[in-house]
Amino acid sequence: EVKVVESGGGLVQAGGSLRLSCAASGFTFDDYGISWFRQAPGKEREGISTISTRDGSTYYEDSLKDRFTTSIDSSKTTVYLEINNLKPEDTAIYYCAAYFRPALAMILRREYEYDYWGQGTQVTVSS
Repeated sequence: EVKVVESGGGLVQAGGSLRLSCAASGFTFDDYGISWFRQAPGKEREGISTISTRDGSTYYEDSLKDRFTTSIDSSKTTVYLEINNLKPEDTAIYYCAAYFRPALAMILRREYEYDYWGQGTQVTVSS
């Protein structure tokens, strides 16, 4: 089965760090854009970042770029999202999504524009 799977979430204290993983299963992320999103309880889904495996370029939403870093491993099977200085307001389900042949590293605005979505991983930050 071809899918993407997130992992690495958990309960962490404010000020800590986490590294989330987005793994490709049944394919590789070669020539894909991989975006990270999050959705907090009662809020709309929010785009965080995208990395293009075509050229390694990245995109971050302005309000989040200081504490979030996305990267990809050399085998192009796993994309990471590192979150530093975690805050209680970072509590959310974090999702990754992949779209083929990225012209640009960007957050696509429509869910159907992504080829694959993961099931999400829960991040809970305690104060």
